[in-house]
Amino acid sequence: MKYHGSCHCGAVTFSVVAPQDLEVEDCNCSICAKTGFLHLIVPKTKFELLSGEDSLSHYRFNTGVADHSFCRVCGVKAFYTPRSNPDGVSVNVRCLETAPRLMIVTPFDGQNWEKHAHKLADRSKASG
Repeated sequence: MKYHGSCHCGAVTFSVVAPQDLEVEDCNCSICAKTGFLHLIVPKTKFELLSGEDSLSHYRFNTGVADHSFCRVCGVKAFYTPRSNPDGVSVNVRCLETAPRLMIVTPFDGQNWEKHAHKLADRSKASG
């Protein structure tokens, strides 16, 4: 299924191909907990930035691997390049225009990221 999404003001729009039923992670790390990000990690080939590249700002911290992209107009982080899958994209399910048919939300202990990162390592690999 192709989902469409955006930031709050609509300056940044994107599409992502994912199943109708989604399994997503709710991470408790410092940045995800403060922004309410629900992670849908997909291969870059299943993500397309439709508009707003010039409206994106970037934030990196800690190791600098994760590239947190957010709209510089409204401040919403609709997607980013995650440290656990630098070859993929993590989309904030809360920014999708259409809700999935079913969504299973799994807690992820990002406060202890080094211990649990392996659980997310293959999310950006293309599947069937």
